[in-house]
Amino acid sequence: MTSMSAVTGWSLAAAAAIAAALSGDIPADMRNAGTPAPVLPLEDDMGRPKPLELPADVKEKLSVLAPEKLAFIEGGLSGRYVEKDTLFERARTLPANELVAYIDAIYALHEKVEYKAGRDKLAIPLDTSSPWFNAWKLRRPGSLDPKREAGPIDLGRYIGGRGGGFSTFAGAPVALTPEDLVAGKVDVAIVGAPLDMGSGWRNAIDGPRALRMTGGAGGNDMYSMINPGSVLKIVDYGDIAIDQNSTERSVDHVREVVREIAKTGAIPIVIGGDHSLEYPNVAAAADVHGKGKIGVVHFDSHYDIARGRVHLLDHGQPVYRVLSEGHVDPRDYIQVGLRARGPDLETFGWMRNKGMRYHTMVEVEKYGWDKVMAEALKEARQNTKKLWISFDVDVLDPAFMPGTGTPVPGGLTMREAQPIMRRLCAENDIAGIDIVEVAPYLDTSYKTALNSNYLLNACLSGIAMRRKGLAPGYFSPVSVKDARGNS
Repeated sequence: MTSMSAVTGWSLAAAAAIAAALSGDIPADMRNAGTPAPVLPLEDDMGRPKPLELPADVKEKLSVLAPEKLAFIEGGLSGRYVEKDTLFERARTLPANELVAYIDAIYALHEKVEYKAGRDKLAIPLDTSSPWFNAWKLRRPGSLDPKREAGPIDLGRYIGGRGGGFSTFAGAPVALTPEDLVAGKVDVAIVGAPLDMGSGWRNAIDGPRALRMTGGAGGNDMYSMINPGSVLKIVDYGDIAIDQNSTERSVDHVREVVREIAKTGAIPIVIGGDHSLEYPNVAAAADVHGKGKIGVVHFDSHYDIARGRVHLLDHGQPVYRVLSEGHVDPRDYIQVGLRARGPDLETFGWMRNKGMRYHTMVEVEKYGWDKVMAEALKEARQNTKKLWISFDVDVLDPAFMPGTGTPVPGGLTMREAQPIMRRLCAENDIAGIDIVEVAPYLDTSYKTALNSNYLLNACLSGIAMRRKGLAPGYFSPVSVKDARGNS
C-alpha cells in the first residue's frame, strides 16, 4: 500500500514530483507540472479532516481519554482547532489531569461549532405571509405603459456628442423585454446584476452604475479599427432585480433573466455585482445550450472552488457549485491568473483529478504570457463549441483595479488583459460573459470603472471581429504602420 501523509492524503510520489518540479526535471507533456500528481481524493472528502496517525508515546498519553474523545482526536477533527504538532507537544508535556481538561475544552468547542438539529436553525426564516414576497422581482405588466412597438429604445436626446440623455452601457439603446431583443435582432445584451451579498468588502452593488457612468465601453477599437456598435446590435438590458438580503433568492432570478436573453440568440454580458453571479450565469447558459455543452474561461486571482461554508454560495464558491451540479464538465473549465494564497495542495489535486485546467501567475512568470495564453486559447475550444468568459477584475494588478474587494498584488496589466479578452472573443463562439467584483467606492480615482469599460470594449470588439470573419490574431494594418505606410 502506498504511504500517505495523514495531513494532506498525498503520496510519497507527490513528494518526488515536488522535488522534480524544484529541480526543473519535469516531463514536457505533464500538464500543470508544478503540482505533484496526487492520490485521488473522494469528492466529498475534499477539505474534510484526515485521520491522524498518533505516535506511540502520544497515543499512550491519550489513553486516559474517554473512547469518544480519543476517536475525535484520531479522526483528525481536532485539527480544526489545534495544529497536530502543538497537540502532540501538549500530550507529551501536560500532566494527565491537565491533558484531559485540555482535550475536553477542544471537544466542547467542536460540539458547539457543528450544526445540531433542534438547537440550530436549518434555514433563514422568511415571512411568507408578506404581500410583497415576490414584488422585488415581479415584472411590470406592459399594459401599464403606453403602447409601443417592440424593439430597442434610444435614450439619447441629440444626434451627436455626449450627454443629454441617460447613461447606458456602451452608450447603447435600451431594451426591456425579450420581445425587444427579438424585434431588434439584438446581438449583445449587456445587463447589470448588482448582487452584493456574497462579497467580503461590500460595494459591488455599484459596479453596473459605475460602468454606465464612465466612458470606454463604446467607440472604436484601435487594434482592429472596428467600432463594435457599427457591426453589432448592442443594447443595455437594464438591471436584474436583486434581493440584497439573500444571495440564494437573487441568483434564481439572475438565472431566469440571463436565460431569457440567451434564448433569443443574443449574447448576455452580465456586469456585476460579486462573483457569486458566475453560478447563475453559467447555469443559465447551460439551460439554453445544454449541460456539458459550454466551456468556461475563468480569470481570477482566486480559485473560487471553496466548499463546506455555512452558506452554500458566496463569491468564493461559484465554481464548485457550477461543477457539482453538472452545468460544465470540469475538463472544460479553465482558470487563468491564480495567485492568491489558495488553493492548497489537496485542492489543486482535486482540480487536477477532475480534469480542470489552470494557469497560475507562477506559470506566467516561468513561461511568459504568450505561451500561457496560447495554451489557454487552445484549451478553450478543445471540447465545446460555446464558451463563457467569467472575468473577476481582481485578476488584474491592484495598480489597475484598486476598486475591488479582494485585491492581490502581482496580477495582469491592462496591456495584457485587453488583447487576451479581444482574442478570446474573436476566436470563440461566445455563450456569454460576466465582468464582476467592480467596487468603485474603494477607488479614489475612476480607473477601476474606466479600465473595466475598456475590457468590455475589447470583448465587444472581439465579437465584432468574429462576425466580420477576421483571421485569428488580426490587427489592422492602419494601426501597425505609420502615416507613410512603413512598419
